[in-house]
Amino acid sequence: MPARLRGLAPVLLLIAVSACSSGAPSPAATESSSVRFASYDFPENQILAEVYAEAARRAGLPVSVQHGVGTREVVLPALEQGVIDVVVDYLGTAVSFTHPSVEDVSRVPDEMHGMLRDALGGRGVTVLEPAQAQDQNGFAVTTTFAGERGVVRLSDLAPLAPGLTFGGPPECPDRPFCLLGLVNTYGLHFGHVRAMPSRAATVEALTSGDIDVGLLETTDARLAVAPVVLLADDRALQPPENVVPLVRTASVDRWGEKLRTALDAVSARLTTGDLVELNRSVELDGLTPAAAAARWWGRG
Repeated sequence: MPARLRGLAPVLLLIAVSACSSGAPSPAATESSSVRFASYDFPENQILAEVYAEAARRAGLPVSVQHGVGTREVVLPALEQGVIDVVVDYLGTAVSFTHPSVEDVSRVPDEMHGMLRDALGGRGVTVLEPAQAQDQNGFAVTTTFAGERGVVRLSDLAPLAPGLTFGGPPECPDRPFCLLGLVNTYGLHFGHVRAMPSRAATVEALTSGDIDVGLLETTDARLAVAPVVLLADDRALQPPENVVPLVRTASVDRWGEKLRTALDAVSARLTTGDLVELNRSVELDGLTPAAAAARWWGRG
């Protein structure tokens, strides 16, 4: 199945769930013969799905992986409704998504983990232990731009923003830690905003001058080789973004402690440096997410 159609499959299943009458079981509600891992629509999350899925395989569990399912608006409802069983998320963004009306959310990881656990527990989702590894949104400019404009912090962009072009993922304008946050926290009103199809395209657009500022995650391997630099988040817009697995509670009950223990063991081992190296394996070395995960596991 083409990647685009695979990404639509959970959406179609969600439609089927809502359309089913109470007298007929929906396809999503039936138990799967495997633990179904799903990823968001960007490479690092696909890699993480493979890393955690391999842990379940090594524990003797049957596993299936579906990549690029979509954004959080698609994936989390799919998890709650039983279309998928596991998604690897990021703590700060997940808390913001589940608490959209809370203005002053805690920035303490343990408290954030508790908030997420309480929010999703009633929706049939179990929040496992977070990893030390984290990946935050970052905002990059070229080294030439930074040097010529004297820009080192995000707040330095305020007087320049009306004459600049910003590039980020299509959902960025509505995200509290992306363009919306840049407006609210830093007062950055860019003259133009362009949707970027990928982080690789963002780097290309930066270096070609098509955009002036672009979103790149802080673990993006291209930061080490491309002539771009992240600007300091001097007003602490970004929250802690520890990697954290979310698992359908019915799946935890079905597969037992074997599943929970396997996934928690990955989180206990995974570091931010590992994320950078995993991303390098895919972005620079050309490995698939599955091959990158296998290389990580091969290091013992």
